[in-house]
Amino acid sequence: MTLGARTRHTENDIRDLFAPQHTRTDALPDPEPLIATLAGGVLEVIAGVREVDQLARWLAEDPYRALVVRANLAARARSARAQSALRPTYAIRSVHVSHPADGVVEATAVVATPLRTRAVALRLEGYDARWRATSLAVL
Repeated sequence: MTLGARTRHTENDIRDLFAPQHTRTDALPDPEPLIATLAGGVLEVIAGVREVDQLARWLAEDPYRALVVRANLAARARSARAQSALRPTYAIRSVHVSHPADGVVEATAVVATPLRTRAVALRLEGYDARWRATSLAVL
């Protein structure tokens, strides 16, 4: 390469080089342990005994922000009732997993607590050789 020759990179080239890279399902670990861990972690965040930041590495931006909002609302409700945060007692009853596309998992974890049974619905996508939750809902 001579001094006068320069390589021009387009904005798309740069985005492709530095953006998260999709990963195929066969190059990713079994998602079930992560699904169970995230389901329990989300309940602990809402209960106020775990920080949302502890789950950040497994959450994409949208589910992370939604969980922050939900945790803040739960904290305000506890404060209004003068209740302290208590570690929830729960058991993962079942995990249901489907693979709608390569590198994508849609799952539901059924979680039983002493007062009620809840479902945590997740969509995991493979990025940079690990699973990330791109959608999250606690029902």
